[in-house]
Amino acid sequence: MGQWLSDRLGQQFVVENRPGAGGNIGTEVAVRAPPDGYTILLVVSANTVNATLYNNLSFNFIRDIAPVAGIFVVPLIMEVHPSFPAKSVPEFVAFAKANPGKVTMASSSIGSAQHIAGELFKFMTGIEMLHVPYRGSTPAVTDLVSGQVHVMFDVTPSSLPHIKAGALRPLAVTTAIRSETLPEIPVLGDFVPGYEASAWLGFGVPTNTPMAIVDMLNREVNAGLADSTIKKRFADLGADVLPGSSADFRNLIATDTEKWAKVIRFAGIKPQ
Repeated sequence: MGQWLSDRLGQQFVVENRPGAGGNIGTEVAVRAPPDGYTILLVVSANTVNATLYNNLSFNFIRDIAPVAGIFVVPLIMEVHPSFPAKSVPEFVAFAKANPGKVTMASSSIGSAQHIAGELFKFMTGIEMLHVPYRGSTPAVTDLVSGQVHVMFDVTPSSLPHIKAGALRPLAVTTAIRSETLPEIPVLGDFVPGYEASAWLGFGVPTNTPMAIVDMLNREVNAGLADSTIKKRFADLGADVLPGSSADFRNLIATDTEKWAKVIRFAGIKPQ
């Protein structure tokens, strides 16, 4: 998307990674930047989690970042090792209820999309699972493939190769509709009514950035999302494009912030 915007707008877009604190370090850089359109934040679904997970942030994400546009959404896949006795979501819930606390759930870290998707599942089904956090998706998926843990709610890019190889058994996707990448896999909401979780990306700018700049960036991002080359690149990652207005993206952020706040408080999740 950065290259697309560079080509379209005749300005060089430079990607500057500011890792740390679950994305809060990079977010704070954007919040403090001049609202002139020259600093754009890659907003991620974790930003909606962090709003509740961290109680000492020096910024208010909803207040201090103006949504520009969504980019793509990635479903998470509820998946188990092939040796796990449950072959469907109802069978999994029945097994977990019969063996409370004995099912281990891997995630990439505390407060990650994988973690809170699993906590939402626990919240809505009333089952108990032992959370096993890792330092990233790769070691978590590696242990799931080797049978060291039982289940994981993982994003498609890191799990899709293992699913296609038969090393993992997918039970359901967590989005409201079936994934184009795995069309044969049912939706989790079919078994747990109202369940929905996803990981997504979008762009935001500092609050008070002129609406003319926001509208221009939104227009160019949506043009990119309609480009066949970009759509194919995202599809290869198991992602679906997320076109729409800045208001649409604002609504998504607000809805997820409210939903994950309830889950975090229910589960008593604290940052590492």
